[in-house]
Amino acid sequence: LFHMINARPHAARICTQFLEAENIPVLAWPASSPDMSPIEHVWDALDWRIRQRVPVPANIQQLHTAIEEEWTNIPQATINSLINSTRRRCVALCEANGGHTRY
Repeated sequence: LFHMINARPHAARICTQFLEAENIPVLAWPASSPDMSPIEHVWDALDWRIRQRVPVPANIQQLHTAIEEEWTNIPQATINSLINSTRRRCVALCEANGGHTRY
């Protein structure tokens, strides 16, 4: 089951035709709601962790190293919590009729 956030490039005809031709099932996901995906919150946590580093990475190599280090430092419990909140996020989105949620 493939998950995409319905961003414009993902919804392009060439992408959808490829997925259909390869018989890849796609998880239905509301358009314009990437914040409902747990991985988006992991990216936010990674960004926050990198910005808190002293010193902040000053070049691409330092940034690359920081990303690898901070990625491995994100607690698995944090990732599990985000994954486990997916149902709650989806229910909130349905209750808001696709509108704003606290997520």
